[in-house]
Amino acid sequence: MVRAAVLPAVNAPLQITEIELPEPGPGQVRIRLAAAGVCHSDLSLSNGTLRQPAPAVLGHEGAGTVTAVGPDVTTVAPGDQVVLNWAPSCGDCHFCGLSEPWLCAHSGLAANAPYARRADDATELYPGLGTAVFAEETVVSARAALPLPEGVPLADAALLGCAVLTGWGAVHHSAQVRPGESVVVFGVGGVGLATLQAARIAGAGPIVAVDVSPEKEELARAAGATEFVVAGDDTAKRVRKLTGGLGADVAVECVGRADTIRTAWSATRRGGRTTVVGIGGQDQQVSFSALELFYFGRTLSGCVYGNTDPARDLPLIARHIRSGAFDLSTLVTDRIGLDGIPAAFDAMLAGKGGRALVVF
Repeated sequence: MVRAAVLPAVNAPLQITEIELPEPGPGQVRIRLAAAGVCHSDLSLSNGTLRQPAPAVLGHEGAGTVTAVGPDVTTVAPGDQVVLNWAPSCGDCHFCGLSEPWLCAHSGLAANAPYARRADDATELYPGLGTAVFAEETVVSARAALPLPEGVPLADAALLGCAVLTGWGAVHHSAQVRPGESVVVFGVGGVGLATLQAARIAGAGPIVAVDVSPEKEELARAAGATEFVVAGDDTAKRVRKLTGGLGADVAVECVGRADTIRTAWSATRRGGRTTVVGIGGQDQQVSFSALELFYFGRTLSGCVYGNTDPARDLPLIARHIRSGAFDLSTLVTDRIGLDGIPAAFDAMLAGKGGRALVVF
């Protein structure tokens, strides 16, 4: 039995309880978690913004050590340190055939099948986003366990599983930021902080961070922001002033709100690119006039998991971590236990802090 944070139902408080995990079956591995990041997507799963069968063990950003493997697993072995991939690609669907593994048609199937039981009443539990890392151990598909590159601390490596890959990919794959381009990042949470670091590594400048909380300026500047704007009614105007009066070449929206997406678009220059990373609800509607779409010639694009191929991108990011160019520790503002997850959810709702990291 292992301890886990269980979501009994949508919008219900998390319960810290013991669960029973099965032995890994064919193509599966069992992992002892070292750490798990608390992501805004977990909050969205808990409140129903994103669909997730319940009761469930949430958590999708994690790293740990393989303790057992099932039949036919050849990619990892017991004792290997791994990063969890919450969207493992199948390699066979239409999107995988287009070399777009982040859109894999089958990556979310694991989340819809029970994987464990509560120890007290044998209730079946579902794995949040297929990984269920808000627990001391988990059982996942071997495709979801990526070997940890050398030189990356195991606990901090949990951040690679979502925040870092998403922020890195938003800059280098979705927006394709070029040296010397101006970048504005909306939302200085875990993903926003990773995006700022990725923009700095890409050679962008100026790099403007926007957040509702003035307390986040120090975090933003440590991650690479050269300018900081407290969000308000004149945000787009202030960003244009900081970018030569034209607007930013690239805007990355990490909040997932209609008004923030609209502001990010307005803060981008004619011909610029706006990349939406934040996950909003289906009731969040963004409006544009037909004339402005023609006149400004901007590109607006969604961005799933940073449009990354983790097997390709993790080794590259690890090189920047080993060189000191990418500092994982600047993303973490709180190190907590399982009991601290509800408070971390509250902090996200209040717009406080960067990434909370559950350390086992």
